[in-house]
Order: sequence, then C-alpha cells, then structure tokens
Amino acid sequence: MAQRIDNLVDTEESKSFYLQYSFPPSCVGEVGRIGAPSRREIGHGMLAERALEPILPPEEDFPYTIRVESTITESNGSSSMASVCGGCLALQDAGVPIKFPVAGIAMGLVLDTQEFGGDGSPLILSDITGAEDASGDMDLKIAGNESGITAFQMDIKVVGITLPVMEQALFQARDGRQHIL
Repeated sequence: MAQRIDNLVDTEESKSFYLQYSFPPSCVGEVGRIGAPSRREIGHGMLAERALEPILPPEEDFPYTIRVESTITESNGSSSMASVCGGCLALQDAGVPIKFPVAGIAMGLVLDTQEFGGDGSPLILSDITGAEDASGDMDLKIAGNESGITAFQMDIKVVGITLPVMEQALFQARDGRQHIL
C-alpha cells in the first residue's frame, strides 16, 4: 500500500518509496538549528532516492511502503553517494528483494594541473573529499552498478568539459562503483 502525499493542489498523489536524508550541522563540526529540511537535504535526498528506485521490486511483487532514513553523522566527501551505498545495504538487510545492488561515487576534476605542479593535463579524482570538491573544477556524482547508471548529477565551475575528459570520468566512475560493490 502506498503512502498518500498531502500537497497544496487538490490531486491524489502517493508513493511507495521514500528516502529521508538528514545533514545536521554536527556532521561537519558545526553547531546550528535543526528544523525544516534545507535545500541541500532535499536535493541530496532526491538524488539518492532516484538512485535506489530502479532497484526496487515491482509493487505487485512487494506491496509495501519502504522508507529509508539516512542521517549523516560525519561528512568529508559525498554524503549523498554514501546514502546510496548505505541505503542499498539497508534495503538488503531489511529483506527487500532488490533487483541488483548499486553503489555511488563522487568524481572530481582539476583541469589546470600545472597550477599544482602537474604536467597540465586534466586530472580526474575518484571519491573526492570536501576540500577536493571545493577547490576542483567538477563534482560528478554517479550511482549504479557495472551494467549502468541509475542516477547522476554534475556541477561544474568551468565553461565546459571535453568529451574525452567526460568519457574518462564515466569509465573511472564505473571502475570505482565496481570496486565498492
């Protein structure tokens, strides 16, 4: 049975899968108020939810409402991709007959490596930390398995990325997901 969603318009809407993502200030060593979800929490939760939806069994085979809670307790990297990995494990632990396991990884990019003593060629980073995310030129979050991608999100700080660099990042992310799985 699906959960009914209350909204502002007079339409019937329901869902049978929810991922609730919480990112309290304490997970990054800060003190602050906890209240309504922030834009970050909503966006990261939606990304992780979209990554896990394709692995769920059809409602006819598993007629239950599923709720995954991901509360981040420490963060120095991609907490949304950690939510994908932890969410997949939680579904399996709860006995949900998933179609296949998935993992998530965050990729980074440094275009001008000469600035950091490199040879000038682009450097693609796997499983980036908070500092690499902040100082890098790209943040690419990819979830899926060895067969394909279930969700991805990319933020770039440069004008554009060449197709060969993007292709290399996607292949490197696939290898990273395989290693995690």
